[in-house]
Amino acid sequence: MNMTSVASLDALLEEKMKLRENDSQQQTDVLQEEPSASAALPPGMQKSQDTSVDDLLKEMSRVPLFMTSLDEVDDESGENIELEALKALAYEGTRAEIAQNFREQGTELVRTEKRYREAREYYTKALKALKAPPVPPDLDQGPQVVEIDEEAELQKERSIEEACLVNRALCNLEMKNYGLCNRDCAGALRLTPKNVKAWYRAASACLALDKVVEAVDACQSGLSFDAQNTALKKLMSRIEQRRDHLAAVEESRKQREERTRLEQATLRLALKNRKVLARRTDRPLEMPEAKVALGDPLDASSILSFPVMILYPVHAQTDFIKQFQQSESLSEHLSYLLPVPWDQDNEYTTGNVECYIETIEGGLIKAGKKLSLLKLLSSGKLEVVDDLVRVMVVPKSKAAQWIEDFKTRRGKQ
Repeated sequence: MNMTSVASLDALLEEKMKLRENDSQQQTDVLQEEPSASAALPPGMQKSQDTSVDDLLKEMSRVPLFMTSLDEVDDESGENIELEALKALAYEGTRAEIAQNFREQGTELVRTEKRYREAREYYTKALKALKAPPVPPDLDQGPQVVEIDEEAELQKERSIEEACLVNRALCNLEMKNYGLCNRDCAGALRLTPKNVKAWYRAASACLALDKVVEAVDACQSGLSFDAQNTALKKLMSRIEQRRDHLAAVEESRKQREERTRLEQATLRLALKNRKVLARRTDRPLEMPEAKVALGDPLDASSILSFPVMILYPVHAQTDFIKQFQQSESLSEHLSYLLPVPWDQDNEYTTGNVECYIETIEGGLIKAGKKLSLLKLLSSGKLEVVDDLVRVMVVPKSKAAQWIEDFKTRRGKQ
């Protein structure tokens, strides 16, 4: 190597070292500089930075992944292309594939979130997909050759239909739509009579409706195909308990009705034996406590009690005696009813009043205050109307005028 070459090589090395020192100094200077307040961003990111939070959320809500509602549409075209494309995927494939997709979505909602209403809609979509006509091939994609085993496809559709009916029955059962539950179970059992789940859900729906006979029949049918099914056996036990309870309730009701019938018959006999006339009208007073009664409801010879309304027609006032026994007299009750608090003129005393009862013909009979009530009622001139005896109490000084007024009113009727 000659001297010229060595000199050139030294010069080249020296230049290279200077360049390294310059690069190192520039990096140091960059690290020591203050960061910029607003660094420049790429155009796409700059656009996002200039968008408000509300606008950004609105834009994200149009993306299927972030949607909270299926109503998000494009402002200009009136549709959401991404969403429509996603929806279209649900209807691609054979009827069985489409139905299976909806079935799986429904099952997922039931299994993980117990959202029975939404799940029921998916099962309904699956069933509709099975009844829809086959999807025609897309001619834009050119000739297509698809080999389908029709028998296997039909069997698959039948299996999916059965499963969707049984699962939709579960949704209806949980939603207390027992009639719809039974309808879906019947549909599933028409396809496969051995479907134990369908028998179980049908029995559960019938039990909820207290259709015990039908519930027992459904349970027994299910057990005939799976005698060791634990769920069915427990359900049968519940049905039998409910059946026994309802039978006891029904027996109790029949006994009450029979006793009521006997009591009414005994009361009619007691009135007849005492020659007391009684009738009912179409518009009785609303007084549940006003009932003619026997001391022993099943003994016609026991003491009779009558509800008695004491009327003070001159002053438009009333008193009510719930149990006026047949042997008691008017004076016995008037002794504690009179004087009345509203009597300012002291007209109402036991010895200063007259008692009247309206007769069957619409007239008046003066009731002796010392006579027993039974003596008055058995005279053949009076009757007990709607289980109530009405006695009008009038001051003696005003009795004549009140009787004239009574006759006048009766004459005008």
